Amino acid sequence: MSEIKFPTEEIKLPSNGLIYHKDNPLSSGVVEMKYMTAREEDILTNPNFIERGVVLDKLLESMIVSKIDVKDLVVGDKNALFVASRILGYGADYAFTYKGENHNINLSELKNKEFDSKLLKDGEFNSFEYTLPSSKVLITFKILNGHDEYKIEKELEGLEKVSKANSKPLTTRLKHLITSVDGDSDPKTIREFVDNYLLARDSRAFREYAKSIQPDINLTYTLDGGEEVTIPIGITFFWPDFEG
Repeated sequence: MSEIKFPTEEIKLPSNGLIYHKDNPLSSGVVEMKYMTAREEDILTNPNFIERGVVLDKLLESMIVSKIDVKDLVVGDKNALFVASRILGYGADYAFTYKGENHNINLSELKNKEFDSKLLKDGEFNSFEYTLPSSKVLITFKILNGHDEYKIEKELEGLEKVSKANSKPLTTRLKHLITSVDGDSDPKTIREFVDNYLLARDSRAFREYAKSIQPDINLTYTLDGGEEVTIPIGITFFWPDFEG
């Protein structure tokens, strides 16, 4: 049997690749993906992948043609690739039910949120500055990628093994998000600051700011009545009838 070459598409990343080191292939700002086949449907229904929570990453690894590490992707860029994989697998028409009403979306009309590269610290990649509004402390931070998310997950699992009461998802995430405090990048300094000195009002303001500048695809859909909902990305995004 002669080799069959599947058609591919180049998907533009919301970050335009500007958030990655220049030596990383993701810095090109585009990722080549192939169309979904029955092999990918096997991945989506693999109970082991579903139980481990890795099914969507496995899907991307199978569909991406470019030589990249999926864990290098920041969340917003990964979201754009999930939408692209859904389109390449089952088309752009997406139907979902919200509060008992049926809605239909053309996924190809979803737009990337513009990423302002001027916010990057001069001469650095994936590094941003923010002055906390109440304490006036200057912090630097990064946008988390798959490697960071894995470390956070493992740290939270370790805390919960000691005691369920020890679970600290918010502060644990902040400790991985912040990269320096008033110029001090020592992890011990960052952890002590988050645990003992970060005001709640500053924490909220910082989290809102970090979310606002992150590259992403706009997953907001406006209902006929004007209410805005966020399109959830999970297994049901690909398999509406899935019951996990």
